[in-house]
Amino acid sequence: MKSVPFALLFCMLSLGLAHADTLTIPLGQQQAARQPDSLPQRGMSAQTLLKRHGQPSRRHEAVGQPPIRRWDYASFSVYLEHDHVVHSVRQHQPRTSTNP
Repeated sequence: MKSVPFALLFCMLSLGLAHADTLTIPLGQQQAARQPDSLPQRGMSAQTLLKRHGQPSRRHEAVGQPPIRRWDYASFSVYLEHDHVVHSVRQHQPRTSTNP
């Protein structure tokens, strides 16, 4: 009988040690706040892309069937099928640390 209160006390103390907080970081919102420029949307023509963002820093040759090309800009890359955007990817921009 004396072991029952001891077991209860042990269980209650164990639960206190197992407690943890969950930290949720809304990465998508942080990125949008940091870089307000919008990525080219799917279906956008290559001409519209050039008008809005200018010439890419690098154009990769078309690969495969249908031909898929990649244009690289300073902060993102755009994948085009024929003359239309199929996907845009923001390039990773590492943050510089202010601490030495």
